[in-house]
Amino acid sequence: MDTPSPPGPPSPPSAPFSPSSPSAPEAPSSPETPSSPEAPSSPGLGRLLPGMVGMALVGSSVTVSRTLVDAPLFTAQAVRYVAAAFVLLALARVAGARLVLPRGREWLWLAGIAATGLVLFNVAVVRGVGHAEPAVIAVAVACVPVVLGVVGPLLERTRPSRRVLMAAPVVVAGAVLVEGTGRTDAAGVGWAALALACEAGFTLLAVPVLRRHGPWGVSVHTVWLGALMLIVLGGVTEGPSAVRRLDGADWAAVGYLAVLVTAAAFVLWYSTVKAVGAGRAGLLTGIAPLAAAAVGTVTGGGVPGLPVWLGIAVVVAGLGAGLRPGRVRTPGRGPVPGRRRSGNRPAAERPRQRQ
Repeated sequence: MDTPSPPGPPSPPSAPFSPSSPSAPEAPSSPETPSSPEAPSSPGLGRLLPGMVGMALVGSSVTVSRTLVDAPLFTAQAVRYVAAAFVLLALARVAGARLVLPRGREWLWLAGIAATGLVLFNVAVVRGVGHAEPAVIAVAVACVPVVLGVVGPLLERTRPSRRVLMAAPVVVAGAVLVEGTGRTDAAGVGWAALALACEAGFTLLAVPVLRRHGPWGVSVHTVWLGALMLIVLGGVTEGPSAVRRLDGADWAAVGYLAVLVTAAAFVLWYSTVKAVGAGRAGLLTGIAPLAAAAVGTVTGGGVPGLPVWLGIAVVVAGLGAGLRPGRVRTPGRGPVPGRRRSGNRPAAERPRQRQ
């Protein structure tokens, strides 16, 4: 499994953040081997594995999150992200990842990730289940591969992959079979759409800042910004004393969510997004409902029915179709577009032979 390479030596203890980190100049691509948007190289299992593990951890959080149903929502989430921020800082120091302070518009992108993916997403889910069955919200979120497959490459200034665009609806269909369907009203549809937009924003808004900050930097800054937002929201809506309402089971669930589903899963997910692009990484979100079904079975939820097994098969088929190795153009094989062979040049352009 590839891990994100540290962009520089670790910062001294007195300065966990560096004010700036000028990126190294990129080596110009050779004119002999131009990249082809129609035939990208295979993502490779090593680059996909972090995202797969991250989505499996996210799927496992469904069962754990049920423990927090009666807990004060925003206060519990604030505690989760505060703890995750400290865990991320410690892990980043151990990993030798250099964290730099955001600058300019980067603050807007990172704050957007925190506001949509961490805060508004939770609001949409909580308010949405008041108007729709949980399966409706889950199905809406399961549509994120289609959004990432279309919008992700546009943000990365590349062409959307036809293979990914064809595989994304298959993954979505499989996820719907796994999650099931439910009843809703017009308000429930609106909250479900907001949950989908927030889930997509968690990945898409990270694309412009991943190059400079990397998976570690995006994760750290997003988490501490989200923690501040949730602290304020929890204090206003639930009161400062709401933290006292958390019992032992709540603290255990918050700890699991902070360490594995936030600190670990965020870095793993953004590592794959940076390595293979948002479009291809989006297909891996189909793993989350599979992991949720597996954890539910192990924890006493019963053996899944036929639709769930069928959905698992459909998701696996969609992942295989969208992520299978593609044709890679071998350098030096065939003429390079935009260049003419020596034999076809006009006489004036041919190199003069030595006498």
